[in-house]
Amino acid sequence: MLKVTGIDVYYDLIQALHGVSFEVHQGEIVTLIGSNGAGKSTTLMTLSGLLNPSAGSITFEDRDLLQIAPHQRVAVGLVQSPEGRRVFADMTVDENLRLGAYRRRDAAQIRQDVEEVFTLFERLRERSGQLAGTLSGGEQQMLAIGRALLGRPKLLLLDEPSLGLAPLLVHEIFQNLQRIRDRGVTILLVEQNAHQALEIADRAYVLETGHVVMEGPSAEIASSPRIKEAYLGA
Repeated sequence: MLKVTGIDVYYDLIQALHGVSFEVHQGEIVTLIGSNGAGKSTTLMTLSGLLNPSAGSITFEDRDLLQIAPHQRVAVGLVQSPEGRRVFADMTVDENLRLGAYRRRDAAQIRQDVEEVFTLFERLRERSGQLAGTLSGGEQQMLAIGRALLGRPKLLLLDEPSLGLAPLLVHEIFQNLQRIRDRGVTILLVEQNAHQALEIADRAYVLETGHVVMEGPSAEIASSPRIKEAYLGA
């Protein structure tokens, strides 16, 4: 579904990604793990079109993504839920969700999709008329994911969904990511919580200082002594 080949990305004169390559196949959860500053969020922003690589290629369902504007990437099915959630604080939960469907005109299907989000995240149903800025961090994360789902993604890009959340909420959100995948949405997950990410992902890539240093099935990555020591606290 997604093929990234040899991308270099710079912030002014500082190189953030060095020849990064990876693939995501339809129906998978693939995770990019690594410490802060490894290049994980930079990778997602490049996929979304917010950053432009100086070298390399990105194809999505055989389309050259580098020829497609950011808003058009949403239209072809590449939708991101950003780090830090970025909900619209002065709008209600329901209004935030419907903003995710801003390109759509199928009102009946939008209502059905909102209902599906409420089925996934029951807390949001209870707070549908509440201002998003008054939600807890975990509820805002659920809202950010739900808003992305209203864009009808084929590939959902998730940036640090566990950041700053209590362990119980992290567990709930990661369970729901598996349900989202089971409903036919492929997921590329960027996550510092390597333990949780490797538990639900099919495959993993490890980023260090902008380089892919390891890749493989998640179970294989999780059993690596190097990964255990660096990311799993073993």
